Amino acid sequence: MRPVFDLTARRAGWIGLIFCTGIAPAFAQTVPTSSPAPIIIPAAPASSVKIRRITVQTSPLTNSGIDIAKAAQAVQVLGRREISRNGAPDALRALQRNATGVNLDNTAGNPYQPSLFYHGFEISPLEGTSEGLAVYVDGVRFNEPFGDTVNWDLLPEPAIRTLTVEDANPVFGLNALGGAIDVQLKNGFDYHGGEIEALGGSFGRAELDAQYGVQRGNVSAYVAASERHEGGWRQDQSSGIQNVYANLGWRGPRAELHMSLTLAHSALNGPGTAPVQLLAADPSAQYTAPNFQGNRYAKFAISLNDRIDSANAIQAVAYYDYFLQKISNGNAPNDLPCYSGSPYLCSAPGVLSTTRGGVPIPAFATGNFYSELDQESTNTNGYGASLQWTNTAPLFSRHNHLVAGLSFDGSATEFDAVGLIGGITPLTRIFVGPGIVIDEPGTNVPVRAFFRSAYYGVYASDTFDLTQKLSVTASARINAAQLATHDQGGGTLTGQHFFSHLNPALGIAYQLTPLVTVYGGYSEANRNPTPAELSCAGPQNACSLANFFTNDPNLKQVTARTWEAGLRGAALIGGGTLSYQADYYRTVLADDIAFINAPTIGRAYFSNIGKVLRQGVDLGLDLHAGRWRAYLDYSFTSATYRNGFIESAGGNPAADSSGNIAIVPGDHLPGIPANQIKFGADYRITPKWSVGASAVAVTSSYLFGDEANLNKPLPGYVVTDLTTRYHITPKLEVFGTIENAFNATYYTYGGFASLGNVFVAQVPNLTNPRAYSPAAPIGGYAGIKVKF
Repeated sequence: MRPVFDLTARRAGWIGLIFCTGIAPAFAQTVPTSSPAPIIIPAAPASSVKIRRITVQTSPLTNSGIDIAKAAQAVQVLGRREISRNGAPDALRALQRNATGVNLDNTAGNPYQPSLFYHGFEISPLEGTSEGLAVYVDGVRFNEPFGDTVNWDLLPEPAIRTLTVEDANPVFGLNALGGAIDVQLKNGFDYHGGEIEALGGSFGRAELDAQYGVQRGNVSAYVAASERHEGGWRQDQSSGIQNVYANLGWRGPRAELHMSLTLAHSALNGPGTAPVQLLAADPSAQYTAPNFQGNRYAKFAISLNDRIDSANAIQAVAYYDYFLQKISNGNAPNDLPCYSGSPYLCSAPGVLSTTRGGVPIPAFATGNFYSELDQESTNTNGYGASLQWTNTAPLFSRHNHLVAGLSFDGSATEFDAVGLIGGITPLTRIFVGPGIVIDEPGTNVPVRAFFRSAYYGVYASDTFDLTQKLSVTASARINAAQLATHDQGGGTLTGQHFFSHLNPALGIAYQLTPLVTVYGGYSEANRNPTPAELSCAGPQNACSLANFFTNDPNLKQVTARTWEAGLRGAALIGGGTLSYQADYYRTVLADDIAFINAPTIGRAYFSNIGKVLRQGVDLGLDLHAGRWRAYLDYSFTSATYRNGFIESAGGNPAADSSGNIAIVPGDHLPGIPANQIKFGADYRITPKWSVGASAVAVTSSYLFGDEANLNKPLPGYVVTDLTTRYHITPKLEVFGTIENAFNATYYTYGGFASLGNVFVAQVPNLTNPRAYSPAAPIGGYAGIKVKF
């Protein structure tokens, strides 16, 4: 749902209220209702146009919003229609399909583990990425404290009411360098009745969602449960996810209180990337295995909104969460026989591989049939609270909206990691025993460490009407972070760090007409280095791609400075409405942090790399006319390095004679396509039957590991989905979807593989290090939804 403006006007009797709940959110500016259909109300007299006031949130805590006409930045809101467009609710697919500036890649090769990019800023479930977006769920920070990662599989999909994508706003705290994603969940006051939805189809996909909400006077209850399974379209690819969400609410004349519980469990196997020559021989093949990630999650939260009087209100939230993650990654070995016939393994020429106690590791396998298994365990207890005051009393006889608050987020994390050397199956390349522990000081050592973090925030945002048409918003937030590491394995990880930063913002919004607004402004944001980054921050102490940590040097925090300007509006066209938005942004990061290849194969480290520029344009059209709903969006994104640096080439074939690549100012960041076009249309054939189509077109992007832009980019693609729905009765619906309807062969991630130390029976002489993560071929799905 994405209404920019709500209008009514007389057109030969009646015309619907223009409530743009359509499928693209490029100019979405409101919080939608739970109704899937446009709201129809009597029209105003022919000479008038009525605008329904719509609010957008100015902070992570709810019930503190301002009129959309006063917002000084772009905001996109997706509701139930977008989230469930292909049948069962799918938040990530909705963002990819409907939000301008958003694209997904998938290095893990599992559909529930993609990395999301917005304006070139990334959030990912995988360590080793520079997390540039903040994510909140009902006012609680959702970025995991250890590495700021975001695990999408923990979200209770059927319980999601809205997804809001907001451009840079310092009030959203750490990681909001490029913006924030705010997830609002349902409760028994806004959702009544029950619903059961089942879906099944290609690749062994089976999904079951159930939800029920009830209100009895001043008390409400809501519960949602979800089960998702998929066998996958590639070797060793599978998913199993279970989620439960419950919310108990109470409200009086002025106050509203909610308590919620979220439980989640997932077991995800992703085959990752595979060399292109292997994919040519077998498109479903994985390169090395296993690649497993298991998550367990529990969160309890309590929130309060108290309207003290007509001008003052208090919002508060407190939470505790527990997160346990287990990872097993089969990788190409760094340890091989020192020479043909050698009785021992070596990690480098003339350097013996060792296990605990410095004992040399024997060459136990025949030939070069070796593999490494990296295992990690991350055990985090998180807790925090936020308190906010909202005041809407006039100032100098003008409308004024003030929000001020405090926040605290703390965590305690125990991290364990170990590398094991073993054999490998010749045909499927899966790790097998004996599993000897690798203990090589300075290169790869077992790790056990305890991390504590404490994040503090003080913020304020004030929107003041200089005139009836001109509004000015001034904001500021102070972020402070205390990080402590305690090595429990006899290493050198112990350290203390403190970071702080003041982030201001100033913006204006001017209503050219009641239906057209121009806006613009400047903002700053920051993120501090995470415990994961601080513990792997030097070329002499690099860690594996699974992030084993060996020392604790310092890194600078990352700061972002953003300029933004845009236009949004709506127009009556015949019996329908055309909404539109155009937005320009320019963000410069100082002291950005990147995961840089180290000379040791399969190792990398975090380092400040100077300035990085991201700039671009988002354009969007959304049409509601009779039985049609359609959208067309375009995004241009340019992400370039502004400072040069040198890194080890890894598997990049364009390495110089020293085995390095040189990044120069103007080189493009990998994985970020310059152009995206998104299109969708729904047509209601009868009052009960509708059909639809949507498409995403993405141009090429540079491979990860090719920051110097020396190789052919990853090809672009166009992927199309077809959908249909039929309401047998008002409470019984059947639906069907064809995803990738034209069976396009395309890849969502590209990088380089290490060749020569993994035997591939299908292609014994691999020569091309390019490695891709292939997307799913054509798939068909059908489902049924029952309401009660």
